[in-house]
Amino acid sequence: MANFTSAQLSSSTGKSYTSFKDIDYVFVFNGITPSTEITYNGTYTTINWYKFSDPTISISNQTYISPDDATGYTLIVDGNKTNIWVIDYQNYLPTSSKLLIDDIQNSACENVSLSINPKVPILYYKTPGGDSINIPRVFKLNYQTQKWTDKWNTVPAPSQEITLPTTSAIIVPAPLCNTYFTLSGDQFAEDLGIKYDSLIISQNEYSAVAVECHPTSTVLTRDAINEAERPENASDVKGSAPLEMSFSSNANLPVTEFYKWEILKDGASEPYISRNDQDLNNTFTEHGTYKVRLTVSNNNCSYIDSTITVTVAESAIYAPNVFTPNGDGKNDEFRVAYKSIISFEAWVFNRWGRQVYHWTDPQKGWDGNINGRKATPGPYFYVIKALGSDFDPASAPIGKTKLRLGEYLLKGDINLLRGTN
Repeated sequence: MANFTSAQLSSSTGKSYTSFKDIDYVFVFNGITPSTEITYNGTYTTINWYKFSDPTISISNQTYISPDDATGYTLIVDGNKTNIWVIDYQNYLPTSSKLLIDDIQNSACENVSLSINPKVPILYYKTPGGDSINIPRVFKLNYQTQKWTDKWNTVPAPSQEITLPTTSAIIVPAPLCNTYFTLSGDQFAEDLGIKYDSLIISQNEYSAVAVECHPTSTVLTRDAINEAERPENASDVKGSAPLEMSFSSNANLPVTEFYKWEILKDGASEPYISRNDQDLNNTFTEHGTYKVRLTVSNNNCSYIDSTITVTVAESAIYAPNVFTPNGDGKNDEFRVAYKSIISFEAWVFNRWGRQVYHWTDPQKGWDGNINGRKATPGPYFYVIKALGSDFDPASAPIGKTKLRLGEYLLKGDINLLRGTN
């Protein structure tokens, strides 16, 4: 083998490769013309070029030759040999391919099996001894799919390298939208800067069957400061009941055809809610931890997502013993502090037992007025009945009150003060 570096042989129009077995150089050209040359750039005393087909007759004693396609050459410089094979890539362009998709719908939910029978000419080189060796051609299989990033976007699937020729089935992740499968490359076309149209290797557009969903949730927010653990952000999935929530399926359309929402409470195996709408609205009124499970499907495939967990807080309620409706924006109303109260009713009575105020919304309260006029400062009596998210009518009565779990009856005095502070 010649004691040359790869820089000693060059061509301005081709690419040279030195990684093939039993040959020193393979030159690949994007079309060979009369002006195409391979040039020796080193120093020499004597130089001669020979063809593999006749290694005894020199075809040139210049530093360059005009090569032919599918031809081997031996360069002898001062007794050192270098063997070269020449390829005109234009004579080996891929023209078309046939792709077969295995018609196994259940496997197509995860992967698609592709059997490729390409019409791709075989690249090869010959050694000085006459052995013909095939050169693998590495193409890229391309297709479209969908990707979820807050919304569905049609994106190129990651390219997969395919070495041709091959008899093996090609397994790729199932696309989430209709698409064509195409080939691009090979590696020599990329090196030579050849930009021909991708080869469409699926005769018809592939109809997607794989389904996927990425459910999201939003909660109706509340701003009453007397409610603890109230949902303040639309993205909240835990807090004080009632949690009024909306769930969006975000499935890949139109591939997805059927929906099944299930809500399971506290680790139960069977759902207490099951619906078949594309999107779901639900109000959580009972204390507990809920798993929201969505199954999307069509006649071939299904996909399950159970990533959303909703937590409803235990109930609590407390009444103050004083309020100061003086208009300073602080403690101006008699309001309870609470969380997860789903049923509420309150009454205020004066010292003679006459009802002066009544309300049913725990977010609100008494502003210290009676029929639009300021009430007389002093003590008043209240009665509050409420049920919490953890109310259990079947639970045993508790103590002397005989109230059940999550049931509240509050009675007491509330002092109305109108001081300036």
